[in-house]
This record gives sequence, structure tokens and C-alpha cells, in this order.
Amino acid sequence: MRPLRITVTAAFGVEGLLRREMNRLGYTENLTVGKGGVTFLGDWPDVARCNLLLRQGERVMLEVGSFPATTFDALFEGTAALPWEDWLGRDAAFPVAGKSVRSALFSVPDCQAIIKKAIAERLKRRYKENAWLPETGPTHQVEFKITQDQVIIGLDSSGEGLHKRGWRKLGTRAPLKETLAAVMLTLSNWRPELPLVDPFCGSGTIPIEAARKALCMAPGLGRSFAAELWPQMPADCWRQARAEARDAIRVLPDLLVEGYDSDPEALSMARYHAKLAGVERHIHFQCRDIRAFSSAKKYGAIITNPAYGERLGDAGAAAELYRTMGRALAPLDTWSFYVLTAHPDFEAAFGRPATKNTKFFNGKLECRLYQYHGPRPPRREKDGR
Repeated sequence: MRPLRITVTAAFGVEGLLRREMNRLGYTENLTVGKGGVTFLGDWPDVARCNLLLRQGERVMLEVGSFPATTFDALFEGTAALPWEDWLGRDAAFPVAGKSVRSALFSVPDCQAIIKKAIAERLKRRYKENAWLPETGPTHQVEFKITQDQVIIGLDSSGEGLHKRGWRKLGTRAPLKETLAAVMLTLSNWRPELPLVDPFCGSGTIPIEAARKALCMAPGLGRSFAAELWPQMPADCWRQARAEARDAIRVLPDLLVEGYDSDPEALSMARYHAKLAGVERHIHFQCRDIRAFSSAKKYGAIITNPAYGERLGDAGAAAELYRTMGRALAPLDTWSFYVLTAHPDFEAAFGRPATKNTKFFNGKLECRLYQYHGPRPPRREKDGR
């Protein structure tokens, strides 16, 4: 079988972390890290594994082909020259979406229409159809990207974005994406034997993501993916990937993550989500104001995404919240703090400069993860983690 050119997409700034995560899954050779993702040559089992197992990736894309185009005729001919019959059956549904950046072909709707027509003409010739193709079969989302007149066209194997783990059933205002919560956990270097507290847990994203990561519960175990319905993808790939994921789950009876919030409705939602995610026994949720926060534990990590003005509409109130948080957490001088916010003056309000800050995007909103590194806690002997 010809190798598949697979790209796991990632939010801006996450590409390097995603590469290291892929390394830990065994993908160590011929990885290309680019703006927006990591690309490698693989096969169908890799498509299933990446969808099921990666915590920080956004989508798993399969490249059909690439070519230069500065005119609509070149876009049509380049698309029609690709072997779409190898990917799409006679009844396949193939909606088209994409974007164009710094290119002569800047009208995305026109590009969509031309690519759609070119694929349809190729398939009609292949399947000897004189009229419209039925498009009643499995959906193969076609995605194109035109950058500086270079066209890349592929298929989205994920369907819904990978941040949708399958357990979030109730909507919340300005939720944190699960993939970004996973990034925060990676950068914190948190270990399951140490306390982890989110004092602004909202609907529970960070505590739930932390508990599932500690238990090695694959992020995609509770959901389905678009490529599961594709006839060209062997079903055994998914069965084997899910068996691998289930075998990796470990038992940590003493694991306990804490989530606090001052909103009882949000906490009710968090408890419901934790149950759906299978980690309710490992998370203690409590209605608690940040001003009442304290801990007798010597070491631990605060990992949180508190409200900020750009997100919830009141920058002044957010700054006051950060001042309150800085005072409440000051006694925890051996703990580490990891705070994600879009507020530009967070450090001044919090009362001290961060050890480091890293830029990310939560959706289209630019944020920074402010990292305050406490002293390194001693590891348990024969830790094994």
C-alpha cells in the first residue's frame, strides 16, 4: 500500500509539544513540524491511533495532493488530476471547505465551488455517471489550503475536532478547549502523586483532563470519527487502536484532583461531566471562593483558566480577581502556578512576574500561560512514573 501523508493539526504554538507527544507514541522518524501541525508518512492504523490517542492534536488530515495554482483554470486542472477515485466511492459525500492566505486565488467561496466541480467531474468519468453524483454515503470532508499560490488538498479523518472528547454534553459560556487543557498539563510537568487544584474549574475541563491523563485514559475512547465509516479504511484498525487504548488504562486508587468554583451551577455541570468521563471518584468538586483557598500540602500545582475581561466582558473585574488570587496563593510558596489568561496586565495584578509565559490561542483569542515554578518536589523512591 502506498504510504499516507498524514498531518496532525495543532493550535499555534503547540506544534513542538505535539511532536514530543507523538514521539512518546512511537512516531520518532521523519516527522516534519510546520506552522499548524506535524506531518509524517504512515498507514491506516496510524490514522486510527492518532485520532484516538493524541491529547494535543486538533484534527488528523490525509493529504490527497498538492500543486501550484494562480488561476481558477489551474486550480480546476490540478484538482481534477488527483486520484479521487482512490479515496471517494461512487456515493461518497464530499463537502469542501478551506482557506487562502497570501495567494492570487483569494476568494474562498469561488475556490470551494471550483474544487467541488473538479472532483465531481473526475468521479463522474470514473464511475460513468452522466448526472449528479448521489452523495448519500459516508462524509469525506475535503479541506484545502492555499498559501502563497501553493494548493494542498486533503481529507479530514476526524470529523468533529479532537478537542471534543465525547463527555461534554452540556454547553458553557466561553469553555476552555480540552486540547488546550492538555497543553497546560504538559507544560506543568504535573505528576499524579502531587496535589492538583483548579480554583476556577467552571464545568470541569482541567480537572477531568488531568484525571484522565493520569489514568492513561485515551482522549478519543468515548467518541467516534468520520473515517470509521470510510469503506477504504479497514475496521480492524479501529478495533486494534481501541484495544491498545483500553490496555493502557491504569488504576490509581489514591489519585485525587480538586476543582473549586463559586458558581454552584457550574459545579453541578462539572460533576455531571466527570461522571460521563469516568473519573468522578478521582475528582473532588467544591463550591469555594478563591479568598478561602488554603492547603496543608507542602507541594502541589495550581492549574487554572480564570475569567478574564476579553472573554467575559469586564477587564476591571478580572484584574481585581487576579489581585485577590495573588494574595490568596501567596502563602503557598512551595507550590507551582499555571494560569491561562488573555488579560495583558495579569502579572502586575497578580503581584509578581512569571518564571515564564507562553503564547497560545484559545479558539481565535490570543492567550498566555503564565508559569510560576516552585521548588522541585522530591520524587518517591522507585516512582516508576
